[in-house]
Amino acid sequence: MAKLFPDPAQLDYRPPPALALLEEATRRLDFDMPSVAETGALLRALAGRTSSARVLELGTGTGLATCWLLDGLDAHGTLVTLDNDGAVQQPARDYLGDDPRLHILTEDGADYLRRAAASSFDLVFADAWPGKFVDLARALDLLAPDGIYVGDDLLPQDNWPEGHAARVPRFIEAVSGRTDLEVEYRGWSSGILLARRRRD
Repeated sequence: MAKLFPDPAQLDYRPPPALALLEEATRRLDFDMPSVAETGALLRALAGRTSSARVLELGTGTGLATCWLLDGLDAHGTLVTLDNDGAVQQPARDYLGDDPRLHILTEDGADYLRRAAASSFDLVFADAWPGKFVDLARALDLLAPDGIYVGDDLLPQDNWPEGHAARVPRFIEAVSGRTDLEVEYRGWSSGILLARRRRD
């Protein structure tokens, strides 16, 4: 079986061009749930593994992970990112919104998951409860054959909201129990789970 998780020592940690601006905007908003650079470098590598990749990000936040994902896409790739908080999402619009590959939606992730077509994404990054702790099966069903799902924030953190810790082991168990997926969990970065949809 091919390894899902790239060797962290081989990842490119050079920041994307807009990252510093997004980090400053994140501080100004006092947003305390940002994606970390290690996760970003992994996402960039995964976004670049497929030409014309179709990527879904559940939980834009201020756009930090969005920035890394865009940096990994080729010219023909697309990234749909959504969040239910338009004010928090505004930096992504300000600093990334002119990129024609990017589609920023302000809506609840669960609503999007209910209408999205199955097998329509090569990479799904779940950085919010929808698609990770709720509506997980719907998010996994969006994976095209050989598509990869990424769930992060699985190691204890001071900024976890109430109920997060209890959901982590159930989430890992639910993903690992799917027979249509190859799964790896690593206690690296913020705690990362990767799952690849098997080809028929």
